[in-house]
Amino acid sequence: MPAERRAEWKELLEFEKGDDLPNAEQRRKIEAYLDAGYGACYLKQAQIASMVEEALLHWDGKRYRMLAWVVMPNHVHTVFEMIEGWPLGEVMKRFKSYTGHEADRILGIEGHFWYPDYRDRYVRNVDHLQNVIHYIHENPVKAGLVEKAEDWLRSSARFGARKTTREAAPDGSF
Repeated sequence: MPAERRAEWKELLEFEKGDDLPNAEQRRKIEAYLDAGYGACYLKQAQIASMVEEALLHWDGKRYRMLAWVVMPNHVHTVFEMIEGWPLGEVMKRFKSYTGHEADRILGIEGHFWYPDYRDRYVRNVDHLQNVIHYIHENPVKAGLVEKAEDWLRSSARFGARKTTREAAPDGSF
């Protein structure tokens, strides 16, 4: 995020005391900034985007079950089901450490490639999961980067309609 925009982001990312999630308006503003392409957009570079995507897919089935992803020019969206023994925080720490170091090496820079934290959301049911996957796949379309989601190279949408969820259990879980 450019330095001149950090003050705006700081306000957006500060939640009411006791809240652990941004409200809907905060989420919309954050997404609008990301979709507008602020920042260095290093993930536009094919070598870096490919490395990030490969790192995501490398641990599929080992640390998590990958359901959907998209590598955008300045951020990444993923949906995965955690595998027992691999807490989300540990997975994100390792992913961001590896890909951040690799990106810095490729770019010949030093510093913090990723924002220090990450945003996560609990998926409540199969309908919510399908909505989240649709949102992720449509992110490049919404940002004006492609006309059809499947045209974005660094996205699970390019594989077309494939089953990404298990059948819902009778209790509504998945």
